[in-house]
Amino acid sequence: MEAKDEKRLLRYQRILARQELLIVDELGFVPLSKTGAEMLFQVFSQRYERASTLVTSNLPFAEWTEALGSERLTGALLDRLTHHVHILEMNGDSYRLKSSRRKKDPGGE
Repeated sequence: MEAKDEKRLLRYQRILARQELLIVDELGFVPLSKTGAEMLFQVFSQRYERASTLVTSNLPFAEWTEALGSERLTGALLDRLTHHVHILEMNGDSYRLKSSRRKKDPGGE
C-alpha cells in the first residue's frame, strides 16, 4: 500500500515476481482491504506458473472470501494458487502452546 502511495508499486511488484520463492505467512489472519486484496491477486497472478509461492493460513479455503472481501477475487486467486500445487493440511495443537506447557511442566506433556 505504501509503495502504491509513493509511486513505487510497479518496481516492487517486479521484485516480488523475480523471487524464486515467495512465502506469504498467515494469509487471512488480518482481513485485507479491497485494494490490498487486489494487489495480492496481482502478485499471485504475476508469479503463476513462473515461480514458487508458499502460503500458510489457519483458514479453510471456504473462509478466504471473508479475508479477501470478494467472492469473485477469491475464486480467481484460489484457481491460480491451487493449480499445480501440494496442499498440506495440518490439524492439531499449536506447537507454541505445547512448548509453553512443557516449560511450565517439564516432566509432563
